[in-house]
Amino acid sequence: VGPPGTGKTLLARSIAGEAKVPFFSISGSDFVEMFVGVGAARVRDMFEQAKKSSPCIIFIDELDAVGRQRGAGLGGGNDEREQTLNQLLVEMDGFEATAGVIVIAATNRPDVLDPALLRPGRFDRQVVVGLPDIRGREQILLVHMRKVPVAPDVRADILARGTPGMSGADLANLINEAALFAARGNKRLVDMDDFEKAKDKILMGAERKSMVITPEDKKKTAYHESGHAVVGMSLPGCDPVHKVTVIPRGRALGVTMSLPTMDRFSLYKDEMLSQISMLFGGRVAEEIFVGSISTGASNDFERATSIARDMVTRYGMSDALGPMVYGENEGEVFLGRSVTTHKNVSESTMQKIDAEVRRILDEQYAVARKILTDNRDKVEAMTAALLEFETIDSDQIGDIMAGRPVRQPKPLATTPPPAGGDDKPSAPAPTTQPVQEA
Repeated sequence: VGPPGTGKTLLARSIAGEAKVPFFSISGSDFVEMFVGVGAARVRDMFEQAKKSSPCIIFIDELDAVGRQRGAGLGGGNDEREQTLNQLLVEMDGFEATAGVIVIAATNRPDVLDPALLRPGRFDRQVVVGLPDIRGREQILLVHMRKVPVAPDVRADILARGTPGMSGADLANLINEAALFAARGNKRLVDMDDFEKAKDKILMGAERKSMVITPEDKKKTAYHESGHAVVGMSLPGCDPVHKVTVIPRGRALGVTMSLPTMDRFSLYKDEMLSQISMLFGGRVAEEIFVGSISTGASNDFERATSIARDMVTRYGMSDALGPMVYGENEGEVFLGRSVTTHKNVSESTMQKIDAEVRRILDEQYAVARKILTDNRDKVEAMTAALLEFETIDSDQIGDIMAGRPVRQPKPLATTPPPAGGDDKPSAPAPTTQPVQEA
């Protein structure tokens, strides 16, 4: 079990290669058919073949497609899927210890599996394949780097530090995107600039330089993003701001990207409050410096409200309501219990929850306003830098916060074209992102 992209299926493939025994692989969705009885028959056939080829391994990928909890009662349920699951339970429990057939399954939704599947004697041993830590990311990057020609300046340990929370599939995609950037630049080797561009594309979205934005809108976006960055750099509970850009990326007109300095496994109350303040920095900057507010902060409000509500209802971080969980987890239908949501919170308690969420949001909004009011010069300096360079990195942000003159963006490294080629590497445009090794 584990999140998507962490290598569960890959681990099964490696088991098949190391065990040197017959290996039967099938997806959970292959059992589910429109004809009654086909799924159960396929389960029987698969186990019959496995017994004949004993010793062997059976691997079922995406087990949740066939192993969901029974008895949901949603309009009669999927009887065919339940019959298939019943047959799978019977076959797994019908072995003798000497049968020599090992059943392995993979899923990223262990919470929806039928309890009968997880009892001792069936899938009783759960191997958690989590997201890789910094050492794991470095080793994964080194494996995938063998497939592309990399420049001598590429260091896997620096890339691993700058990619917290990425899965193995994300890192493989990072290498592929970097190789594509190098190919577009007519380079023979993939250098750190290409990896930086690939990381920005994955984390912030693809650039939309063709999008026409008026100078006035660009200036307002620069103030908005500067507000996020200055609040984030002023609060100790926020992750360091890695990069700020006013180049449209994905669905956003501008992006402020923060990266943690190390892998994080839990969040503390002061860190969550600082996150809320940083999210409010954009709207507050619009109020103070632009004089009018826009719709650009809607996603910021959504995320801030979600964090504040989780603090009150899930994490017990409210002094007024105490350490108690309020409300049931959403998505209960998928657990096969009931269609209706059970409200185990009274109306008066709901009003207290809303009031507490409101209090947290108002307090952090005031924190963001005080920080930006006290640091007007830094917001103005960062806005000017964004309008000049369009993208600034952590070194330039550090100059602004320290009151120093903003340094020029780092020049992009270029690799000579292939021998015999007449094409020269194109000079970096003024809007090309400066490189910051994370």
